[in-house]
Amino acid sequence: MLGVSTDPVKSHGKFAQKYKLPFQLVADEDKSIVQAYGVWGQKAFMGRKYLGTHRVTFLIGPDGVIKKIWPTVKPESHPKEVLAELA
Repeated sequence: MLGVSTDPVKSHGKFAQKYKLPFQLVADEDKSIVQAYGVWGQKAFMGRKYLGTHRVTFLIGPDGVIKKIWPTVKPESHPKEVLAELA
């Protein structure tokens, strides 16, 4: 299991520790991964538009093929959804 973030490697350790992430975070500072998966784009918060990473989950099988995509992720309930799909 991997997480991808456009934040620098330096910030990943503290973030992963704070939230007790059970997976590795990959730094995508040049945004090549998020652009390849189509998750980099315009977002909006409180009327302000900006570019950022959309929170999307891809379930990728051992064969490298995408098995399922969750285009909208709510962090509170999402782990259970993924685990249910794996069961």
